Amino acid sequence: MSRRLPSLSALRAFESAARLGSAKRAAAELSVTPAAISHQLRQLEDELGLALFVRRPRQLVLTAPGQDLQRALGEAFATIAGAVERVRAPQRRSLTLSTTPAVASRWLVPRLPQLREACAGLDLRIHVSHEPVTLDGVEADVAIRYGSGRWPGLVAHKLFDNLFAPVCSPMLRLRDRRELPRHTLLHFAPPGARSAPVDWAMWQSQARVPGLDAGVGPVFSDETHTISAALAGQGVALMSLALVAEELRAGSLVRPFGPELQAEPFHLVYPDSREQDCWLLTLRDWILGLPPLALPARGVR
Repeated sequence: MSRRLPSLSALRAFESAARLGSAKRAAAELSVTPAAISHQLRQLEDELGLALFVRRPRQLVLTAPGQDLQRALGEAFATIAGAVERVRAPQRRSLTLSTTPAVASRWLVPRLPQLREACAGLDLRIHVSHEPVTLDGVEADVAIRYGSGRWPGLVAHKLFDNLFAPVCSPMLRLRDRRELPRHTLLHFAPPGARSAPVDWAMWQSQARVPGLDAGVGPVFSDETHTISAALAGQGVALMSLALVAEELRAGSLVRPFGPELQAEPFHLVYPDSREQDCWLLTLRDWILGLPPLALPARGVR
């Protein structure tokens, strides 16, 4: 059976004017002129054959039939809006996460399939840089960085510790730190003014290995290249154990001796002004819910 209903535009105009108590405010909400709202209200009253409003200066007061119609239309429009949202194509959101190349390639990227399952509507863009970037929603929205965790205007959640120690391929058969001067030291020096969190000079100041020149050896601007050289048996690298945990567990790298140096831990950080951003919080909760990095027991001593 066909339904004899007034025009949808007239019903929308009435619902808005009744809810807001003003034709002018209803016009602003619906992006039409107040004259258009008044015309639609008159047209609706004519079609129904009764008054829906008592018109007063700068105010519309509902009559009893107008109140009944407002209640029904309010519920109806809410039901329609809910149905539209349920069938609407899922909205997608993109966020940019900035971190160092090694954290991106060795810790984050292998876990991205889990993110796609957990956050189907989120497109994560990975930005890699050794230098911190502005978390302004343009360069990046969120970051994984090492540091103290105390940054004004930022929320910081600790992810994992940043413990450094010498690592090398078992092919080198290195067991005693006194043998280290006979091996090549592999250095990591990020581009720009910022230094690496730990370097061989810092390590030697504690280890005091006789005859070791902590300043010689090839220098890489990317930690991943340093790790690749160590895996190939080209020398001994001083690495964050968190970033080579899989290689240590598999035995393709070993940490033959100490000392181990504690650097500042890794944190997930984002602006405190974004604490109500549901997509960012979804990403945060997923990252914080990842299993913590468990370092394997020390290998050859």
